[in-house]
Amino acid sequence: MHPVAMVDYYMEGKKTETWDKVTNSRIALLHPKIRQHTLDFINDAESKLNLKLRVSDGYRSIEEQNKLYDKGRVNSDPIVTKVKGGYSFHNYGLAIDVVEILDNKAIFLDDKHRKIKEIVDIAKSYGFLWGGDWITFKDYPHFEITFGYKASELLKKYNEGELDDEGYVNIS
Repeated sequence: MHPVAMVDYYMEGKKTETWDKVTNSRIALLHPKIRQHTLDFINDAESKLNLKLRVSDGYRSIEEQNKLYDKGRVNSDPIVTKVKGGYSFHNYGLAIDVVEILDNKAIFLDDKHRKIKEIVDIAKSYGFLWGGDWITFKDYPHFEITFGYKASELLKKYNEGELDDEGYVNIS
């Protein structure tokens, strides 16, 4: 089944969509093991905090990651990532970046966002790790579920063809 068709394929009794079609389409491309966690995180932020969060970035191919990595290195743009393709959890559909949508505008999350602590608490309740906890290159909009894997281990699985029926790396 194609990942985009998966938006309605979630655990029984759980919401199968968020307030936002863009977010729903991005969640559908995530690794199947984090789709419901992501839906619940976004929906809880809306119901508990009255915030409309949008997944601004989710699954990203290794090629797309390398293009991001090149920014600020092969041109005068600012550096946006320190991670090459294959070493980001986005490359395996296990990471999301979120923004708040307020009055049809994206409000980027940072350490001064009025509800950052509450957003992070909700995300962590679903097993997400937060980029704002990183020691260097803090990434406040970033959340990931690693299932205890290092990105290098996932890259090895990917390169060895250890993929599920949908083409995602097998997570035990």
